[in-house]
Amino acid sequence: MEKGDILGHEFMGEVVDVGSEVKNLSTGDRVVASFPISCGNCFFCQKQMFSLCDNSNPNAPIAQKLFGHSPAGIYGYSHMLGGFAGGQAEYARVPFADVGTIKIPEGLPDEKVLFLSDIFPTGYMAAENCDIQPGDTVAVWGCGPVGQFAIASANLLGAERVIGIDRFPERLQMASEKAGATETINYEEDDVSERLMEITGGIGPDACIDAVGLEAHMPGIIGAYDRVKQVMMLESDRPHVLRQAIMACRKGGTVSVPGVYGGFDDKIPLGAFVNKALTLKTGQTHVQRYMKPLLERIEKGEIDPSFVITHRMSLNDAPSGYDIFTNKQDDCIKIVLKPDL
Repeated sequence: MEKGDILGHEFMGEVVDVGSEVKNLSTGDRVVASFPISCGNCFFCQKQMFSLCDNSNPNAPIAQKLFGHSPAGIYGYSHMLGGFAGGQAEYARVPFADVGTIKIPEGLPDEKVLFLSDIFPTGYMAAENCDIQPGDTVAVWGCGPVGQFAIASANLLGAERVIGIDRFPERLQMASEKAGATETINYEEDDVSERLMEITGGIGPDACIDAVGLEAHMPGIIGAYDRVKQVMMLESDRPHVLRQAIMACRKGGTVSVPGVYGGFDDKIPLGAFVNKALTLKTGQTHVQRYMKPLLERIEKGEIDPSFVITHRMSLNDAPSGYDIFTNKQDDCIKIVLKPDL
């Protein structure tokens, strides 16, 4: 990141102007923008793998050095992924707008559809990657906004039991009361692996979702180990949740990772991964693939994504909003910023 960068890749608004190549949008349309920027024409976009677009990241060589190949450009994320100005502003420029937006019908409040831009499709893709079958048990690490939608989506896709794992009471309460978790585990009070074995009769969950990613918190020696390694630049991330999910998942199960990882990590139990014949599915979300079908679910009343909102603030108050969220104050789980509040 650089000084002056505009953050935010989860936004919607009204079209105020269109470029000459934009064919399906008009001034005045109300739209939600997808967080990956995708051309719609490359090899990957044609396969609906929109977050892997080959043409939207002008800084692809930087990402290639770390990842081997570059994913798509992303709003408000980093210069490695394009340096695009994000949506926490009064106006946003939307490249490839025909591909990266969806029009919102009259009658649907903004807050019901805003999260089509990122966290609802992200949680849904995480659950879809689990190939959920009737009777399945799905464990979700992290009950932040993405984790809440992973829990809700696992329910939409037919899971019999969905277990939410976190340490903050307000997140666990939301998981139970609003997202539909059948059980919750506070990892500071219980041994997660032991509890999952108890709940599943010693088999393990059919699928495990890591909705935490590179900033996993872990009390004790393991957590301290990762923090020290990260500070010393000997490890990129804190991958405790990924390790735990691999060890907990039943034989032949699936580990789904919507949580973002940024580099190189150690102590990953590959022996367990191979010998348990696990399937690993990951990736930045192919948001454009999911916008229309998930909008239809909202219109049918199958889900109201606004349940995740805990705070509404003015764009001018965003700095204090970051402090509240980062420091886990005031039971904050999800903040919506509005320029005109």
